[in-house]
Amino acid sequence: MRLTIVAVGTRMPKWVEQGVEDYSRRLPREIKLAWKQVPVARRVGDATAQQLCEREGKHILKAVPAGDTVIALDVLGKRRSTQDLADALSGWQMQGISCSLLIGGPDGLSDECLARADQRWSLSDLTLPHPLVRVVLAEQLYRAWTMTVNHPYHRQ
Repeated sequence: MRLTIVAVGTRMPKWVEQGVEDYSRRLPREIKLAWKQVPVARRVGDATAQQLCEREGKHILKAVPAGDTVIALDVLGKRRSTQDLADALSGWQMQGISCSLLIGGPDGLSDECLARADQRWSLSDLTLPHPLVRVVLAEQLYRAWTMTVNHPYHRQ
């Protein structure tokens, strides 16, 4: 099974890179976690936030592997528990489904990305900085996997 995280932004602080690498490395070989970064649209001229978001959206959608189930991380999406994520992860593994999770840029995800999404998830009602979202998502994917195999990392 493959999970692809497509995120806007190419220059992350070292702590983000370290956190993402640490949790990604902990996942078993049967869960292939790939990170694809797309550039933030250049803020030049009189481009509106919507236009910038649309530019980023085109890059995001090009980075999504064909046939993937797409999950958009969106503030207006459905809130999911870690148990929900563990159940979804287990189901994806059983069915051999590959998924792409989309993390937008400063202006969020384009309408085209949201329309392409099979599901929309919200990580929190809080507004989180996009670099932190990467670390939180990586940790939650690892935690969800540990729940599926009764690993002691997740204690209820």
